[in-house]
Amino acid sequence: MMQHLPLRPLALGIATAAIGITSTSLQAETPAEAVFAGGCFWCMEPPYDRQPGVTATISGYAGGELENPTYDDVSSGNTDHIEVVKVEYDADQISYEQLLEIYWRNIDPFAVGRQFCDVGDQYRSAIFYQNDEQRELAEASKEEMEERFEESVTTEILPGDAFWAAEEYHQNYYEKNPVRYKFYRFSCGRDDRLEEVWGDEAGGPTFD
Repeated sequence: MMQHLPLRPLALGIATAAIGITSTSLQAETPAEAVFAGGCFWCMEPPYDRQPGVTATISGYAGGELENPTYDDVSSGNTDHIEVVKVEYDADQISYEQLLEIYWRNIDPFAVGRQFCDVGDQYRSAIFYQNDEQRELAEASKEEMEERFEESVTTEILPGDAFWAAEEYHQNYYEKNPVRYKFYRFSCGRDDRLEEVWGDEAGGPTFD
């Protein structure tokens, strides 16, 4: 019977190095993620899609315990989920701080249990942090908003938990159904309220 010889130090070093290279490569290819709730997820995709460095926006649900919730489940208001958008981005091109800057200028930070015409806790504003750094940055940005407006901000800062992608027909709805999307957005009074709160900053910047 042939004996299995142990790896020689050189071979072991090469194998370890190869594993390290693969791991580093995979980490480099994995985008960073941010999850924001700002009312109807249809309306939260466009301001991020236009940003250089954002590789994807995915409408979905977070915050509840029910697994694989459907739109009907969440819209009933009985699951504790919130409509959210997950933003996948290249942190070398756009920072989490910049994503927060966009986020605030696309929500009503003073609304309670609603956003614009959408009423219910499933539409409330929230930031789901993915790590301690995001939590600290989110908390600091919320304090900055409260100092700016000299008013309490109702947006919650919550630990990131399971994210469930919404049904396919919700993804990129503003591109698939532009007329219906524009009618909904206008009739919901979203832009009027954003302008009332943010003035010329409404909608947020587009970073180069």
